[in-house]
Amino acid sequence: METKLDLETLKIAYASGFFPMPDPDTGEIQWYNPDPRAIIPLDKFHCSRSLKRTLRKGIFSYSLNQDFLGVMEGCADRASTWINHEFKNSYFGLYQEGFAHSVEVCQNGMLVGGVYGVALGGAFFAESKFHRVTDASKVALFYLVEHLKKKGFILLEVQFLIPHLERLGAIEISREKYQLILQQALNCSVFFK
Repeated sequence: METKLDLETLKIAYASGFFPMPDPDTGEIQWYNPDPRAIIPLDKFHCSRSLKRTLRKGIFSYSLNQDFLGVMEGCADRASTWINHEFKNSYFGLYQEGFAHSVEVCQNGMLVGGVYGVALGGAFFAESKFHRVTDASKVALFYLVEHLKKKGFILLEVQFLIPHLERLGAIEISREKYQLILQQALNCSVFFK
């Protein structure tokens, strides 16, 4: 695959099972298709008792696609980040074309968490999430899952299994199984909005 992050290359890559990340040393775009692959089965999202309590308190509000760049900036705001200027420009381009989306979580009118990713057919490829207050990224994932279920999506891909995502219901599947689910998802006539 070529290394440029143009929009057509990105869409083809995701539809083929790849996602980009820059090399931490050189900044050169690398394309990944890991085996195993991490997904969150939409019917298996684990909403813990503490997360349910947080949701019941009503301290957060959420929105969709209202501050895409704000979410990307929040995800990039850490000591070491792969979300460079090229990524921001390319994914904002996908957002403008209707292929990238964000879930924003606010508290007292301030953006405190969120998640963004790419949608193709019935697949959502979660790129990154962030939180500035406790539970805000979990709340964003909760509302993302609820929205995807309501819209008829069948795949939520989260790249790599990490303990935090595993506690929320993420699992690993083989590349072969991932490709099968991905093809089914790409054939779904559903839309994020």
